[in-house]
Amino acid sequence: MRRVLVLDLKDDEGLIAEYEKWHRPGAVPAAVVASIRAAGIEGMEIFRTGNRLVMVMETAPGFDPAAKAAADAGDAEVRAWEALMGRFQQGLPWAAEGEKWVEAGRIFDLGEQP
Repeated sequence: MRRVLVLDLKDDEGLIAEYEKWHRPGAVPAAVVASIRAAGIEGMEIFRTGNRLVMVMETAPGFDPAAKAAADAGDAEVRAWEALMGRFQQGLPWAAEGEKWVEAGRIFDLGEQP
């Protein structure tokens, strides 16, 4: 299943450049990558325009976001990564308190058009 999530970065060129550096191939800690894969996330890409990020995830049929969040909460390396990323990120104006990535709802599919 494809999931699309959105998040803003703090609007600071230096912070954005550092955030991108942390996401280069090999820069994300192996334990974080392993936790993503173990949760049933089969593919993940992040795109940026300005300070807005869009994440596209392909998840296995049994993917459970709540189970992923619980596993992350129990993993010191993932918590350290999330704390580091929190230096760069800010929630969307309409996000719930404490919510970072907000899932976007699909409103158009070319395949459904006549």
